[in-house]
Amino acid sequence: MSDLAIYPLSEEHKMLRDAARDFAKKEIAPIAAAFDESGEFPHQTIKKMGEMGFMGIEVPEEYGGAGMDTLSYVLALEEISAADASHGVIMSVNNSLYCYGLLKFGTEAQKKKFITPVASGKAIGAYSLTEPMSGSDAGTMKSRAVRDGDFYVLNGRKSWVTSGPVADYIVVFMMTDPEKKHKGISAFLVEGNTPGLVRGKKEPKLGIRASATSELIFEDCRVPAENLLGAEGEGFKIAMTVLDAGRIGIAAQALGIARAAYEAAREYAAQRQAFGQPIGAFQGTGFKIADMKTRIEAARLLTYNAALKKERAKQTGERFTQEAAMAKLFASETAMYVTHAAVQIHGGMGYSKELPVERYFRDAKITEIYEGTSEIQRLVISRAELGFK
Repeated sequence: MSDLAIYPLSEEHKMLRDAARDFAKKEIAPIAAAFDESGEFPHQTIKKMGEMGFMGIEVPEEYGGAGMDTLSYVLALEEISAADASHGVIMSVNNSLYCYGLLKFGTEAQKKKFITPVASGKAIGAYSLTEPMSGSDAGTMKSRAVRDGDFYVLNGRKSWVTSGPVADYIVVFMMTDPEKKHKGISAFLVEGNTPGLVRGKKEPKLGIRASATSELIFEDCRVPAENLLGAEGEGFKIAMTVLDAGRIGIAAQALGIARAAYEAAREYAAQRQAFGQPIGAFQGTGFKIADMKTRIEAARLLTYNAALKKERAKQTGERFTQEAAMAKLFASETAMYVTHAAVQIHGGMGYSKELPVERYFRDAKITEIYEGTSEIQRLVISRAELGFK
């Protein structure tokens, strides 16, 4: 893997990247296939990742994090995801969808209580926006939160919650004023042991199988009013702001998957012989290698650019929505292209579970779907270009 000449990495960045790469190769890669097969949640390695600071990279040290920048997060996440995308998405949700939202919108008391254990790896965070009949259009959500004295009473069903079965703390979005649609959504911090919160069915997924995903069912779940994140009606703004950060994480995850598949294909193309020469010497294979490499490096540039824009936004307050959408769109579609090509280059062995290529292929698909489908990314990008709201 080459460093980018356009943005030389600092020694601190390189040290973090190398530490993440070493950890991923020694601790995650050897167990990835087994956890993919069983679908079990990798509690021990996630705990170790927390101890190394990977679960709260941008979180200030006072809240249990590593206190580093967005590019550091992207570099580490790519390395973890190259070993196993399941570990990558758990790390991504903890850092971006959970910690970032609390850092930006939470009170000081909320930050100390809800960020510190998650950023340090002692607890798992989750983000719950999607419902069975409400995905890209959040304004149609059916779940409700009603104020009752010093509490809000939550009722509804949430779906596709990453880390849902194991989460200790969850950012949950529900309607507090249905007549206002998007502007009637509010965000709540829910502790995993709150009465009335029921963990629903665990999803039997195509890929990222070691990342536990489930429904969450709220049945008269009483949440203290002090756990309201932001103000009533600010939920949609919070959700979309957080998703901007989350999309950079998914771009980094997709980049890691693509790189792992590419490196496997490159090695195989150089070693596998056919008709008296390596298969990479044939244009049909060699050109695939060229396209895979080019798309990966382009995806890396877009992802780094989005990370740097987000970092700058911490001082300027500017939005990085379009940059995040472009990085997520291109990196996720690159992951699908590269993993498909890698399977093809490996031939029959690419279809076998004896090699990790088929897992990369299965894991890549979800990056085009969650945290905004490719279609939604194109909508975000085009509306920004055309000046539409």
